[in-house]
Amino acid sequence: MFTVGIITSSDKGSKGEREDLSGKVIKEIVESKGYTVSKYIVLPDDEEELTSEMIKMSDDLKLDLILTTGGTGFSKSDVTPEATRNVVTKLTPGISEAIRYYSLSITKRAMLSRAISGIRNETLIVNLPGSPKAVRESLDYIIDALDHGLEILKNKTNECAR
Repeated sequence: MFTVGIITSSDKGSKGEREDLSGKVIKEIVESKGYTVSKYIVLPDDEEELTSEMIKMSDDLKLDLILTTGGTGFSKSDVTPEATRNVVTKLTPGISEAIRYYSLSITKRAMLSRAISGIRNETLIVNLPGSPKAVRESLDYIIDALDHGLEILKNKTNECAR
C-alpha cells in the first residue's frame, strides 16, 4: 500500500533515557492498516536534524507519508512544527484542525497543540502529539481520510466526488 516514515522528536528518547512508546503506537496502527514502515527514527528536539530527516524521507526515500510524534507543545525545545514548515510546500491545515477538533472532545489541553501538516513533493507529513494515548486517538481518527488523501496525492485515484 503506502510507505511510511516515523520520526519521534525527543531529547531523552534520542539518548536512550526514555523508551519511545508513541512511535511504537504509530507503527502498530499503520501496519495494521497495511502500510509499510520504511524508516523509524528517534531524534533530539533539534530543528535542523528534524528538517534534514524529513527531506531525506521525502526526497531520497520517496516515502508516501511521514508521521512525527512529539515536539508540538509550548516548550522551548518543541520545534517539530517549525521543522515541518521548513520542508513542506503546501500546508494541509484540515488534517491538523481535525486532530485538534477531535482531541478537544477529550481534553481542553488539545488547544495547546502547535502541530501542522503539509505536502512536500508526493509526501504527506503530519505532526502527531507526543503521548501514546493522544497518538492512538489522533491517528485512529484520521487514518482512513489519510488513505484517500494519499491516493489522490499519488494519482492512484482521480475520483473525489461521492
